[in-house]
Amino acid sequence: MEYTVWIPFLPLIGFIINIIFGKKILRTQAHWPSTLAVFGSLVLSIMALWDVINGKTLNYDLYNWIISDNFRVSVGFLVDQLTAVMLIVVTSVSFLVHVYSIGYMHGDSGYPRFFAYLSLFTFSMLMLVMANNFLQLYFGWEAVGLCSYLLIGFWYEKRSASDAGKKAFIVNRFGDFGFGLGVIIIFLTFGTLHYVPVFGRVEEIVTQSVNIYGLEINLVTLIALLLFCGAVGKSAQLPLHVWLPDAMEGPTPVSALIHAATMVTAGVFMVARCSPIFDLSHTAMNVVAVVGGLTALFAATIALVQNDIKRVIAYSTISQLGYMFLACGVGAYGAGIFHLYTHAYFKALLFLCAGSVMHAMAGELDMQKMGGLKKYMPITYWTMLIASLSISGIPGLAGFFSKDEILFSAYAAGGVGRFVWMLGTLAALLTAFYSFRLIFLTFHGDFRGTEEQKHHLHESPPVMTVPLLLLCIGAVASGWVGIPKILGGSNHFGEFLSPVLHHPHYEGVTHSEEWMTMGLSVFVGVTGILVAILFYIKNPSIPVRLAQSFSFIYRVLWNKYYVDEFYNLIVVRPVLFIAKSIIDAFTDRKIIEGIVNGLPALVGWTGAQLRKTQNGILQHYGIIMATGLLFILVFVLIRAIT
Repeated sequence: MEYTVWIPFLPLIGFIINIIFGKKILRTQAHWPSTLAVFGSLVLSIMALWDVINGKTLNYDLYNWIISDNFRVSVGFLVDQLTAVMLIVVTSVSFLVHVYSIGYMHGDSGYPRFFAYLSLFTFSMLMLVMANNFLQLYFGWEAVGLCSYLLIGFWYEKRSASDAGKKAFIVNRFGDFGFGLGVIIIFLTFGTLHYVPVFGRVEEIVTQSVNIYGLEINLVTLIALLLFCGAVGKSAQLPLHVWLPDAMEGPTPVSALIHAATMVTAGVFMVARCSPIFDLSHTAMNVVAVVGGLTALFAATIALVQNDIKRVIAYSTISQLGYMFLACGVGAYGAGIFHLYTHAYFKALLFLCAGSVMHAMAGELDMQKMGGLKKYMPITYWTMLIASLSISGIPGLAGFFSKDEILFSAYAAGGVGRFVWMLGTLAALLTAFYSFRLIFLTFHGDFRGTEEQKHHLHESPPVMTVPLLLLCIGAVASGWVGIPKILGGSNHFGEFLSPVLHHPHYEGVTHSEEWMTMGLSVFVGVTGILVAILFYIKNPSIPVRLAQSFSFIYRVLWNKYYVDEFYNLIVVRPVLFIAKSIIDAFTDRKIIEGIVNGLPALVGWTGAQLRKTQNGILQHYGIIMATGLLFILVFVLIRAIT
């Protein structure tokens, strides 16, 4: 399996070629190095998956990265069952997004730069999931954050795009600060950052605690919660979710690749990879489960009233990520990764379909100005409909199998699990409703846009629709590898991951309860769709009347619970005030600039005074010399007398 080293480095080569030759030489053909490179990575990832299925796993160091006293870290790769799944997700979605972008970004002045950034992101994400130590994980973690900043603000001429890029970068710093502290404590505790020795010795510190300002905190809990801080930021969970909806300012393929299918799932992957640590802290597990459950419901409520087609899908992403953390928090890591796997395909499909709609609508995002697009865009309509059915949990589609496993695992876990199961079930109802609200407002009814937009309506070219069709296959069939035993399947996905992520065995849970949770999840999904039909097909006046009758609730949801305004009040404004009134006005202008500009000014003033003595008048020179001799004579006489 030595070929695995090329999986991350092929996209890096594509990035180097494009960043050097893209603008001057390749220009409109800049997609070739990046697309071929990621296709090569996809082929090698399939080979790696096949080898892992046949029992071959790999853990090796490529070269020593840092050697300083007892601090030794290498660049190395771990290819096991969890890595193999992530490799398939990252490379397959990335390849289809690259192909789609050829049509979507055609004619853009930054065409070579866009593909260079995509390649750099793919390299960074692959380094993250293939890492065999925490420092390389952290490198990939920060590198995908950098690429996210570059791609969100890709159209940097737009103020909103550059602001969104900065917002994503800054908000993630809060989470990454905690993540970095967790990595430091791991090294101080175990003397190494490599996964295998850390996970092998973690049980030794179960009873250890640290004293922080008089408060005794369990060491394992502290490490787990600090690592989870990074996941909260990267995967847009409460309370650091605010960056992801604004990230929709970037090109739509970016939303599909980074903010739906790959980067935002890095937090879920990290928690699953670190399951030996999280399993030993009941407190940390409960925190992960509750944060995931609350985020799933919270984001779903906001998506109910949004009209920006990409923002609806963005809040849907935040909600679905909540499901994944909910699963990890109740110990069902395999279910969380299963949903990560299926979600990558139907959510990437939703975003790319939204991009196809925008392409036809000349960039329009407001669903209230759409309608009736079904007859103009049949491929986009049917693929988006299937993706919406999948995310709604309709039986037979991918989302049904993965979401159902999460809800059953939460119910079976008991305790906190029952609470988050109720949150997840309610979120499933809202998910089906807002997903079909999007479908009906966009594709059904009469067209509500301008005549110019109507004249522009057309189906996207094959370079964009073929990736939609391929992702549609994933939105349907990716869940078939995890059909539960109660439905006659063998749950091959869970069995495949079992060497890395233990499959929880719940006691006291009957088959009737499993049928009940499954039936309830299907019932709420179908109910959400039927309510959407009633509201937006049968009687469109109902949503208007409800918004008027419950205007306060509507305003709260429309303004996203005023979280951005709250952060602006307690964080942004105080920071700007300190920056302007203290750091800039006093520290920078008075102290730093006072020293920097003051010393040259002092030298200049001194020189100016000395220049006055050099006036060329001999009488003055004689007086100065005589005065100097007088002072010397007086000094000598005083010394002689004393």
